[in-house]
Amino acid sequence: MLHLQPWHGLALLHAAAVAGGLLLYVGLTHSGRQRRPPSAAMAWVLALLAFPYLALPTYLLLGTRKLAHTATSGEGAQPPSRLADDPATRGLDLPPPRRCASVRIHGRGDEALQALLDLLAGAQRRIDVEIFIFRDDEVGRRIVEALASASRRGVMVRALIDGLGTLENHRRIRADLHAAGVRTRWFSPIRLRLRPQFGRGNLRNHRKLVLVDGRTLWSGGRNFAAEYFLGTSGTPAWHDLSFCIESGIVADAAEGFARDWALAGGTPDVTPPDPDILPTGPVAQLLPGGPDRREDTAYALYLNAIHRADARVWLATPYFVPDDALQLSLLLAARRGADVRLLLPARSNHRLADIARERSLRELAAAGVRIALLPLMLHAKLALVDRRFASCGSINLDSRSLFLNYELNVLFHDPAQIDTFDDWFRGLFALADAYTPRTSGWLRDLGEGAVRAIGFQL
Repeated sequence: MLHLQPWHGLALLHAAAVAGGLLLYVGLTHSGRQRRPPSAAMAWVLALLAFPYLALPTYLLLGTRKLAHTATSGEGAQPPSRLADDPATRGLDLPPPRRCASVRIHGRGDEALQALLDLLAGAQRRIDVEIFIFRDDEVGRRIVEALASASRRGVMVRALIDGLGTLENHRRIRADLHAAGVRTRWFSPIRLRLRPQFGRGNLRNHRKLVLVDGRTLWSGGRNFAAEYFLGTSGTPAWHDLSFCIESGIVADAAEGFARDWALAGGTPDVTPPDPDILPTGPVAQLLPGGPDRREDTAYALYLNAIHRADARVWLATPYFVPDDALQLSLLLAARRGADVRLLLPARSNHRLADIARERSLRELAAAGVRIALLPLMLHAKLALVDRRFASCGSINLDSRSLFLNYELNVLFHDPAQIDTFDDWFRGLFALADAYTPRTSGWLRDLGEGAVRAIGFQL
């Protein structure tokens, strides 16, 4: 007769918990069409096997990657456009390329801040703001005052702020904006109780966007904090990029803001403007990415473009943690003779990102990729592929930006803008130090692999 000891029952319960967690993970992944990269899927499976009682609640709280998708008028595979018929963008759910009235690119922080403040000061009807970090410092206060002044003169002002990016001082910012009559919504705020949208706390809104009167947008990589514009405590401002665009793609950006505002619980009570049909002007195209898209749009575009690159692939990013497919595309581009360059900060503001990138950098350097490290912080996100397009905005080259965050870039198709970004890249590349690979022992390699697998796969 079989006699079961108490620990046998505990073992069976543990096995049942592990099996149940794995079945729940598989079921939710397939029913929600999450389509995780293999490395992320493996990380979740290993976590559920090794630490089921911690990993399962974490997955239920943070494991959503793709949301239910409702088609909108600006989505769907776009037919080839006479304005910018780039094969890399075909078949992606992107708004079409459009002619814009003007494009102004700002590489210096003080110029970018002045352009933003001037834009807010000139608003007549409405201002829509979507931002990741809104800090209570010198720059944040000036922007708050500009929004408050607009609200006092009768402009409708709405601010959509990420609930994690501004967690440290959200009460002061919210109180000041509310007192000024600004309609404020927090995107996926962090709360200690379950909400109807629980499971999405890992999906952050990393977009940077200001829309004024449905005619002008301000966007790029800069958040509303002093380090992005003026610097802090004797430290120079970070190297970054932002831009102002009039007309054209502004209508597509306004439509995207309306969806994000509604997703955060706001009432989409402003109808986005119809795009103007301009006979001349620089051609640009909106490149949104995130859980609200059917595909990983920016990731697919970058992969396609790099595989097609003949002459160059120049990338600037603060955080470089590519997955295997993106890494391979860069290796193949370098091996077939393309000029592949990476511009990175010598040390970023996220130490884990610096550790996680080392394995990729050693492999790329061995293949002939030119890697330059800036002594000051670089926060700009820029991709130049041949002379076909420049991509600039909020998208970093890591798994969080490419697969999880709500992001927003703009594709610039005209030679004038491509040349401006080209000059900016060349200038900083000449000031940076060449990357020197460090010998990797088994302990370092193990640590780098653990950071990549855990820190960038949730």
